[in-house]
Amino acid sequence: MVAIFPAPYTAPDALLADLRDRGYAVVRPGDVQSLCGVSAEALDALAASWDDLPPDEYLRDGGRYRSRRHACFTVGGEGVARAPHRAHYQPVDYNALHGGLQRWFAPVADAVAAAPAWQAVLSSLAASLRQLRPVDPWYVEAHQFRIDTRDGIGRPTPEGAHRDGVDFVAVFLVGRHAIRGGETRVFQADGPDGQRFTLAEPWSLLLLDDTRVIHESTPIQPVPDGDGAGGHRDTLVLTFRAGGFQAEA
Repeated sequence: MVAIFPAPYTAPDALLADLRDRGYAVVRPGDVQSLCGVSAEALDALAASWDDLPPDEYLRDGGRYRSRRHACFTVGGEGVARAPHRAHYQPVDYNALHGGLQRWFAPVADAVAAAPAWQAVLSSLAASLRQLRPVDPWYVEAHQFRIDTRDGIGRPTPEGAHRDGVDFVAVFLVGRHAIRGGETRVFQADGPDGQRFTLAEPWSLLLLDDTRVIHESTPIQPVPDGDGAGGHRDTLVLTFRAGGFQAEA
C-alpha cells in the first residue's frame, strides 16, 4: 500500500507570500477560478482538447506514453499575443534527457488558444507574478500534456527532478483517469528539504519559482480494476520567462 499525501493548499491571501517565502504554492480549483476570473464550466470546456494531442516523437527513452501540443505567447499589460510557432528548446543543463534538441511539437489549436478561459488564465497569472517580479511582457510557453498507461507505465517527467530554466512554472492538473501514482515532488534547489503530495482535483494548480526549487512527478500505472484500456494524466504547463523565449545560443 502506497501512502497518498494530500496537496498542501495555500490560502488565497497567502499565495504570493508562500511563493516568495518557500518557492511554491498549491491552489485549490475554486481559488484558481477566483484568481483567473473564470468559471468551472469554462475550464472544463478546455479539457476536451486533451483528447486531440498527437504523440510526442522526441522521447529518447523509447517510450510511447506522451502526447502533447505547444504554443508561445507574450503576456503583458496590453494583453495576450500569440507568438509565431517555434521549436521548444532546453539546454542540457536543465534537461539531461531531451536538452540540446530543437523539438517541434504540434501547435495548440487556434480555438483553444483564443478561448476566453485560456486567455484569462495566462493574463491573470502573468499579472500575479508581476507582483513578485516586475516583468512586462512575460514570455510564456504553454504545453498540453497527456501521459498514458497503454504500455503499462507512463512517465510525466522522464528527465527526473529538474528546473525548466525559466522564472516561474505553473502546472495545472486537468484530469486523472484510471491511474495510480503521479505524485508531485518539490525540492529546494540548493538544500535538502522537499515535499511530496498528489494533485488529484481537476484544475488544481502548482506554482513554482523555478529559480529556487526543482520538481518532478512520479510514474503512473493503470489501476488494477480499470477498464482495460489504460489510464491517463492530463496537465497544462505554463512557463514564464523574462527577456525572451528560451533558445539555442
